[in-house]
Amino acid sequence: QVQLVEFGGGSVQAGGSLRLSCAASGVIYTDYCMGWFRQAPGKEREGVAGFCDFAPTQYTNSVKGRFSIFQDVAKNALYLQMNSLKPEDTAMYYCAYRRPRAWGGLLDVGLYNSWGQGTQVTVSS
Repeated sequence: QVQLVEFGGGSVQAGGSLRLSCAASGVIYTDYCMGWFRQAPGKEREGVAGFCDFAPTQYTNSVKGRFSIFQDVAKNALYLQMNSLKPEDTAMYYCAYRRPRAWGGLLDVGLYNSWGQGTQVTVSS
């Protein structure tokens, strides 16, 4: 059974950086996809960054050039490095996993079948 636990969220001023981590267990690193999503109060959950094995990473337009998703398979960890944070980045951030892999829609919420509980990121102006 897949379990995902996010941590690393917190409060930061605009322009600052945070690195989110997702500790994964039960994950099989073949034929899979992983991603980061976020949900702000009163808004729908949206995809931030995602990838599948042997496929290019995708980012939502608002974070391109500022956020970077990467993983350390040996540590069973997924990361989201967030730089130049803006108040509009304030949200609960979630890690997600899917197996088998998909061939499109990497930032679609409905694509993924395993989710963490989230970690809160708050950016003040």
